[in-house]
Parts: sequence; structure tokens; C-alpha cells
Amino acid sequence: MRFEVAYGKIDEQVLLVVESASAMTAQQAIDASGILERFPEIDLNLNKIGIFGKAAKPDVLLSEGDRVEIYRPLIADPKEARKKRAAEGKVMRKGGGDK
Repeated sequence: MRFEVAYGKIDEQVLLVVESASAMTAQQAIDASGILERFPEIDLNLNKIGIFGKAAKPDVLLSEGDRVEIYRPLIADPKEARKKRAAEGKVMRKGGGDK
């Protein structure tokens, strides 16, 4: 079986392939990928994970071809950012871009 583990920083993105003779959990795929050694700043107690953009728990069983994504913590609270834009009078377009 083949799985992918993805992580991105502002200046670097990686996609690592993990192959296994049997099914794996997301945590097992992360461990097997070696990504935790490559990026010691990843703390799975703080960093959330997902499968193809949907939040997931480390013990979820992966399907063939799944991509486990490790997310960085947000630098800004989205609610506070929206409040700030509203206070400044900025209008948001559909799709998230500023006008």
C-alpha cells in the first residue's frame, strides 16, 4: 500500500511517500515517513492533522493513496482578522480575496 505525508512551511513544502505491506494509521505513516526527524518543530500535540484537507485523528486507518497532512498552527485568529478588516472598512470578495 502507498500513502503520502505532507508538511509545508512558508519557504519549504515536502511530500513524502510511505509504502507498506499492510494498512497503516495516520500516526504510523507519519512515523514511517521520517518527517518528525526532518522537522523537529512538529509537535503532534499542537499540530493538527488531516487526510486530503479533512481533519483526522492520528489513529484513523488510512486507505490506499491517502495523503496525511500536518498543519502548522495559525498565526492569526481568523475571527479577529475578519473583525479587523471590518473595522477598517475592507470588503471581502467571494473566494477570500480583498477588494
